[in-house]
Amino acid sequence: MNWASFQELVSDVNKYSTGLGRVWLTVVFIFRFLVYSVAAEHVWSDDQQDFMCNTRQPGCTNVCYNQSFPISHIRFWAFQLILVTCPSLFILMHVAYQETKEQKCLEGARERFHPQYPNPGKKCGGLWWTYLLSLLTKATVDLTFLYIFHCLYPNFDLPRVVKCAVVPCPNVVDCFIARPTEKKLFTYFMVATAMLCVILNLCEMAYLVSKSCKKPAASANLRQKVGNPHGWIKSFRGSKH
Repeated sequence: MNWASFQELVSDVNKYSTGLGRVWLTVVFIFRFLVYSVAAEHVWSDDQQDFMCNTRQPGCTNVCYNQSFPISHIRFWAFQLILVTCPSLFILMHVAYQETKEQKCLEGARERFHPQYPNPGKKCGGLWWTYLLSLLTKATVDLTFLYIFHCLYPNFDLPRVVKCAVVPCPNVVDCFIARPTEKKLFTYFMVATAMLCVILNLCEMAYLVSKSCKKPAASANLRQKVGNPHGWIKSFRGSKH
């Protein structure tokens, strides 16, 4: 996918997002994708090559590296970013499906086609549920990956020296990670941005649910005022005074 197509896709997703959703897109595509592709990938490019142990035993360094890094940080984050951005496409797929279904129903008719979602900022019906499901999925994906990452690397730490005593190493050997401080900072940054995305998803879910709960109350209040016009006029005059 070229950058033009990618930008168009992000623009379509942004069109159907709320204010918090646009902030989430900014955090993901600038602070996570951009940092990953421009900086983090280069920092970890030499992780296995420069992983050194104080032994010449054949195979010991490779085994110790596999024990210290069961999953590469770069591949782990790449898989996480792919999965966490896929739910945003649910919304576009839902809108495209509804428009295609309506166009087929109106084929041969003289009526003009009116889209079901003319105002992308307002979510109702199936689009509301699809949007809420995408938020729940994104938050679940990030939380799951953070939990797995914490299990693989406790406290998201990256020690300067790794103690290794696995076969075929002759004894306990010391292994050294290249640029551990720089890698630790990038690790904390990626973890922090993932946590921020989870918080944004949860806040947006709360916003959508609260807004949806307020609509029936507002509609009931409006019906009450319409059914009792004298009371409405009285309240209106009272507000003027």
